[in-house]
Amino acid sequence: MRGAKSAKWVAGAAIIALSVTACGGGGDKKADAGAAGGTFRLGITEPTAIDPFNTQESEGALVAHNLFTGLYTATPDGKLKPALAESFTTSDDGKTWTFKIKAGTKFTNGEVVDAESFIRGWTRTVAKASASDVAYPMDGIAGYKELNGGTSDKFAGLTAPDANTLKVELSAADFEFDKKTVHTAFSPVPKAAGAASNKAYNDAPIGNGPFKMEGSWQHNKSITMVRNDDYGMEKAKLAKVEISILNSANAATLEYQGYQSGTFDWARMPTPQLPVAKAKYSAKKQWIEADTSGINYLVVFNQNAPMNNVDARKAISYAIDREAIAKGVFQGMQKPATSVLPPSFADTYTDNLCTSCIKQDKDKAKEYAAKGNLKPGTVLDFGYNTGGGHEEWVQAIAQQLKDVLGLEVKLNGKPFKEALSQQQDKATAGIWRSAWGADYPTPDNFLFPLLDSGSINEDPATGKAQGDNRGRYNNPKFDDLITKARATKDPAARAAVYKEAEKIAVEDDQALIPTWKRTQYRLANTDKFTNMNMDFFEDPNLAEITAK
Repeated sequence: MRGAKSAKWVAGAAIIALSVTACGGGGDKKADAGAAGGTFRLGITEPTAIDPFNTQESEGALVAHNLFTGLYTATPDGKLKPALAESFTTSDDGKTWTFKIKAGTKFTNGEVVDAESFIRGWTRTVAKASASDVAYPMDGIAGYKELNGGTSDKFAGLTAPDANTLKVELSAADFEFDKKTVHTAFSPVPKAAGAASNKAYNDAPIGNGPFKMEGSWQHNKSITMVRNDDYGMEKAKLAKVEISILNSANAATLEYQGYQSGTFDWARMPTPQLPVAKAKYSAKKQWIEADTSGINYLVVFNQNAPMNNVDARKAISYAIDREAIAKGVFQGMQKPATSVLPPSFADTYTDNLCTSCIKQDKDKAKEYAAKGNLKPGTVLDFGYNTGGGHEEWVQAIAQQLKDVLGLEVKLNGKPFKEALSQQQDKATAGIWRSAWGADYPTPDNFLFPLLDSGSINEDPATGKAQGDNRGRYNNPKFDDLITKARATKDPAARAAVYKEAEKIAVEDDQALIPTWKRTQYRLANTDKFTNMNMDFFEDPNLAEITAK
């Protein structure tokens, strides 16, 4: 999830997954060990938002997923799992969805969670004044354009026939709409939430999840959650989660050092330390490794020179030696990517889809560069977020582009929040490091937000891209295929349409450049806690972790 999207931007790249997972705080460990439920410590970088109306990247999503419970969630292997939805029905044309909501659950301020709570939350996300970057998963609901455009303050497609029934009318068929509701943007909110401009609520959201806020978000410092003892589902085992916000270019190093010293209970590692950490912690059963539903890639700004033609984009991709970087920088712990859709989506995954990604080809790189007016000496801006352990591999790609094509590559490192903001600017050019982790289990979660023109969502006043299609790729044929896939009831036929769409965007148009698959690594303190796993969102499964 990130700007206005379905999946989320992830701060860490090949090694990181959803953010920095360190652990903060150094309280009295002895007291913690004896406290009922225990305290779990980890770290993230400063989120953009933890209020679900605008939760758009991995850090904020970690918090929001634990403060709120929606209709559905996803299992680690990408299966849809009911949360507050007890059942649903779908019309034959795929345009009307009716959800029965579990009765009797409440927000932490005592307000009842009902169908109106969902209507309130979804309306709040899409309202024009909210300027949400994650409204786009709802664009298929009738009335979206009017609400998002400011000509209405009601969401026409949402009604509550009774307190525990939510009826959703879509403007076009979508036989995977239920999967989209896994996104935090679809969270219910209490009346106390008010408008999206309610800063008190932005910093201390009142939710209905397994945890609740203790105090407010201390920006650039910390966020603390405690167990919601009145949770209407299976209650969390931990008593408290202390999240330290690590705003440092060396965040990964600090996490790893903190874990080694016993301060942190969950951590990522700097790239060079991965083999050493694996050798040390695997034997202690403190090493977690998973191939996740995500992709690492380069955003290419399709509308601005020098990346505004397919030949230039293919030249860049052919010039990159992914195998050499995987073996050298990543020391064999990452695998090159040749598609956008991940292997975990078995029905739609196509290995070697991106021809320019399979193997470095210097001759083809130069051939395409000549056709694409990418001359030696051309300045290429290469942006990336600091604090995520990306420096080594970004520098390696920059050197390859210089050696093969003679480009003058200017590295532009910024904190994650600033990096995401700069990508929105209409004048931004060149390439940016990026990664996408699924927010809900469907190929649509990758193809629509990252590549559909509907996910550019340009602000008429500022020109900023409010959606996740930051590269501003626009191909009507691709867009039509996404619409067709949604309207295809048969899963196998639908998968075939998604594969056709991906080929157009990635192979034919090189709308973005895949780099690495998302194999994620974490350290987990099994001396103090049990049942620690990485969830579908690449986060620790906080609601299920138990203190020893």
